[in-house]
Amino acid sequence: MNKVRVRYAPSPTGYLHIGGARSALFNYLYAKKCNGDFILRIEDTDIERNIPGADESQIKDLEWLGIYADESPYKPNEKYAPYRQTEKLDLYKKYAYELVERGLAYECYCSEEELAEMKENQLSNGVKSFKYDRHCLHLTKEEKQKYIDEGRKPSIRLKVEDNADLSFDDLVRGHVKFNSSDIGDFVILKSNGIPTYNFAVVIDDHIMEITHVLRGEEHLSNTPKQLEIYRYFGWEPPKFGHMTIIVNEKGKKLSKRDNNIIQFVSQYRELGYLPEAIINFLFLLGFTPKDNNNEIYSLKEQIETFNLEGLSTSPSMFDVSKLKWMNSQYIKLMDNEKYIKSISPFLDKIDYLKDKFTLTQRNELSLIFKQELNTLSDIKKEFDDIFIANDEFNQEENEILNKDSSKLILKTLANRIQNIETLNKESINSLFKEIQKELGLKGKDFYMPIRIKLTHKMHGIELYNIITILGKEETSKRLISGLIY
Repeated sequence: MNKVRVRYAPSPTGYLHIGGARSALFNYLYAKKCNGDFILRIEDTDIERNIPGADESQIKDLEWLGIYADESPYKPNEKYAPYRQTEKLDLYKKYAYELVERGLAYECYCSEEELAEMKENQLSNGVKSFKYDRHCLHLTKEEKQKYIDEGRKPSIRLKVEDNADLSFDDLVRGHVKFNSSDIGDFVILKSNGIPTYNFAVVIDDHIMEITHVLRGEEHLSNTPKQLEIYRYFGWEPPKFGHMTIIVNEKGKKLSKRDNNIIQFVSQYRELGYLPEAIINFLFLLGFTPKDNNNEIYSLKEQIETFNLEGLSTSPSMFDVSKLKWMNSQYIKLMDNEKYIKSISPFLDKIDYLKDKFTLTQRNELSLIFKQELNTLSDIKKEFDDIFIANDEFNQEENEILNKDSSKLILKTLANRIQNIETLNKESINSLFKEIQKELGLKGKDFYMPIRIKLTHKMHGIELYNIITILGKEETSKRLISGLIY
């Protein structure tokens, strides 16, 4: 058996999308599971839409996630280089005209306007899927010369065999049937010398000896066209596997216009999601491990667990709440040294902390919130809830604060807190017990009004931590602020 070689081939027309990251991950896992190679190739022939630096950005984001290519434009294997399509346009042209010389492809001089009219005529006659009518298949030399004299440059169309079986066994979906009669003669080389996707990808995969192609199901309709090209050259095609689409919580295909879901890996990075959590989440987005009881998998465990049989045949739902939960678990699992290093860039954005605390104090305070965070960027809200005073409360909070028992608790604590010499866990909790005994109140009835008044939250870190951070004066001030007796 040939060494497993898989590829992830993004277009530099944008940045690393979460769906692309999943495709890259599954290819990477399969390569590593089989002791194979993971190749990163850049499909940059859509020149007008290419964004400068987008390919470097995608590679950077993949490496941040822990996905490192064995081969790429920056780590080439001379046997398979180059790794950018625009660097081998002559190669695609050579192969295209080889098919022309063999009578398997032909030059087409039809203009865009003529093709549009042809499509309109077919639609008006009830043809739902446009197929080229082979107008240029049997052009005479004189007819070709006439088009050339008009300044037309030909594209190259594959002469698709009629009624050929292009079925294949999909690694995810099983046997998939296609017939060449449904395809029509399609362009493989544009008039500007740029290859079309379906032609370039076959040449690339063949030259790079790709053995398996794992990609999204939107590419399923491209497969018969690619199989026809493989057949014409007499090359063995790779094994194809088409992964199911990712859908949002409403069951609709994940769209870049869906504002409810963050789309790009760089955005998750900026918000303080951990790469380990994103990879873990994507791993379970369309793959079901045999030990379906576990939720947390390291990258090493993912490689050990991954297999093609576990790839889902049903759409995978992008559950934002699950991703946040998973990220919170990874934050909790971090050792304190790594946590402080990771949280520091987010603390740097909170200006008022610099005025109130030293760097060491700031880092120590951030540890208090470690168990509360879903993302690292949540640290700002946690601090804001404590340091930014606010006397506006919602209806549920006001109902609790307006109870006579709540007012008594707040007033009593505001007065007594002044008498504590040193604020710490022991002294504050001791005062809580003393007041509870005195007022005959405990549990939720006692702690909830204090928490709401100090932080506007009904859940969170231990109250003694909040009071220690605020200090006696600010605590007292907040407890009695706005109270009406």
